[in-house]
Amino acid sequence: MEKRKALGRGLQALIPEVTHDDSGVFTKDTKEYILDINTSEITPNQYQPRTDFSQEKLDELIASIKEKGVVQPVLVRRTTTGYELIAGERRLRAAKALQIEKIPAIVKDVDDLNAMELAIIENVQREDLNPMEEARAYARLKHEFNFTQEMIAQAVGRERASVANILRLLNLPKEVQQYIQDGKLMMGHARALLAIPDKSRQLKICDKIIKKDLSVREVEQLVKPHAAIKTRSFYRTEDPQVRSVEESLQEVLGTRVKIQHGKKRGKLIIEYLSPEDLERVVDIIKR
Repeated sequence: MEKRKALGRGLQALIPEVTHDDSGVFTKDTKEYILDINTSEITPNQYQPRTDFSQEKLDELIASIKEKGVVQPVLVRRTTTGYELIAGERRLRAAKALQIEKIPAIVKDVDDLNAMELAIIENVQREDLNPMEEARAYARLKHEFNFTQEMIAQAVGRERASVANILRLLNLPKEVQQYIQDGKLMMGHARALLAIPDKSRQLKICDKIIKKDLSVREVEQLVKPHAAIKTRSFYRTEDPQVRSVEESLQEVLGTRVKIQHGKKRGKLIIEYLSPEDLERVVDIIKR
């Protein structure tokens, strides 16, 4: 796939500049107009990455719009029946809650891929997505649009390693993913849990984190011996020096490592849990 332009430059790079003349309001690209659109004509974004909407934040926005009106236009694209929202769902919800009939909107001619990119970028840059929503959004870019991790990183303006770490969350048990989405586990907790190969043990330690309200540092200390014991029992490496190297590599790579050491030569075996996990390991090695 052809390399795409970086879009992680801020929303001002996504919303075109507007100018005015006697004929009305238009953008540098005359195909993109700013219009007042009936809220009833705007359908939800099929690529909206956010699934959790804070009622408290929505109430604050409703109060602001009630006082000042809709200051920033929403972003939409035309459909056969009206318009589809690209960015600005909370503004649209707030306007509907206030029974505002029309809101300002930028009508942008974009395909499905660009619509999804814009929706993700707006939420990521506003820090509105929780880690699981972000992970699922990146996974959709990978599976539905054949994006590589590098292309995702370029699109959202993040480091590839950061994208890889977010995607790794999808390897966790569903129960752990839900705790992350609910805000009961932090990203640091999740990274520590990923060092444990056994999912049942991940769940047990996750329950302990919730019940005892453990810090990330406490979890890292709790996880370390469990991961090391699992590695030793699984591979049964007897040489303490080789075992020490295995454990050091495992700590760096975040996965199980086996060294088959002979008199003159040997093998280094690195385990990965999924294609995404393989990309993450390769990225660490390349650095």
